[in-house]
Amino acid sequence: MFDTLYEWFWWDRIWLPVNLTWADLEDKEGRVYAKASHLYVAVPYAFGFLLIRYMFERWIATPLAGSVGIRQRVHLKTEDKPILELYYTTQCRNPAQANIDGLSKKSSLSARQVERWFRRRRSQDRPGVLKKFREASWRFVFYLAAFIGGIAALYDKEWFYDSREVWTDFPKQSMLQSQYWYYILEMSFYGSLLFSITFDVKRKDFKEQIVHHLATLVLLSFSWCVNYIRIGTLVMLIHDASDVLLESAKLFNYAKWEKTCQTLFVLFAIVFMVTRLVIFPFWLIHCTWVYPVQHYPAFFGYYFFNVMLVVLLCLHIFWAYLILRMIRKFMFGTLTRDERSDNEEEEEEENSTTEDEGGEQDKLSNGVAANEKEEKNGCFGCLSPPENICRSKTVY
Repeated sequence: MFDTLYEWFWWDRIWLPVNLTWADLEDKEGRVYAKASHLYVAVPYAFGFLLIRYMFERWIATPLAGSVGIRQRVHLKTEDKPILELYYTTQCRNPAQANIDGLSKKSSLSARQVERWFRRRRSQDRPGVLKKFREASWRFVFYLAAFIGGIAALYDKEWFYDSREVWTDFPKQSMLQSQYWYYILEMSFYGSLLFSITFDVKRKDFKEQIVHHLATLVLLSFSWCVNYIRIGTLVMLIHDASDVLLESAKLFNYAKWEKTCQTLFVLFAIVFMVTRLVIFPFWLIHCTWVYPVQHYPAFFGYYFFNVMLVVLLCLHIFWAYLILRMIRKFMFGTLTRDERSDNEEEEEEENSTTEDEGGEQDKLSNGVAANEKEEKNGCFGCLSPPENICRSKTVY
């Protein structure tokens, strides 16, 4: 049965144009083609990225954060309450009032004390500015390197300037070594983002990020197997362009360099709108919808590839909406937070110290007192509209 499913999945008529078979994409006549088996190497490379990221954040990003005044915040620890801890870890982090009353009776605490315990417990798990700075530093370094590498790999290629050349002689287009490494490293990086998304800073677009990473990996894998590599490299390049500016804006925001942050964010917004909402749909998706059928009849893989690109375009529109909201609030002086931030986190940042008995405050590791509103200082609070856009990126 497994063999039957395998043969059906790789049926030529599904993924390749008519009159073409997988045998036509075997290495011959001096041409080298991408193989599905090559994709397996992306898995160990993804774990390799996680290891490199760990070392980078510990030995480079953390000292860099310290040099601009960012320290690890030490939150007030909650009292040892096994009943409340069990409920927190197994049931709910933010219980309803009825559950608070029940926990109050079981723990011999007042309802207000139970509420305060859960608020402090959530505060302990909340990521601080240092964690966000380290994550943004890592993504900035990768996106910058990927963008420079993409320009180096594509600047002398004819399809970089004329999208019609993407389909010249398709699918018998020999894969270049630069394309191989560009693809493998991008897929490995997105694989590492998918592996780490559960312990990275979680935001309101958490589900959208998962959809984006999965769609990106599916598109990269599909374009790799059917030799859509030329269009794939173009899509990756235009996404890296805005991601570099986004992550750099975050870094300066966390460091409280407000004017620099504002300038970079405006540049990011402009580049994002141009690349994701103009070039991506009107040049690249147009290239994949219109030109291929001039060379061969439409087939399932053609529709599959274009539908996935449209899914990513929808994510771009969603993120563009958040960016425009941020710009509107910034222009009218009402922007105090990232539109992707978690609502619960925002409210607790506002109230965690004012409702604690005695007005106790969290302390920085160097002993300087600071209240929970600290993360909201700076030009955009916790700036981070879309990574890959990514983390954002969003290759596709």
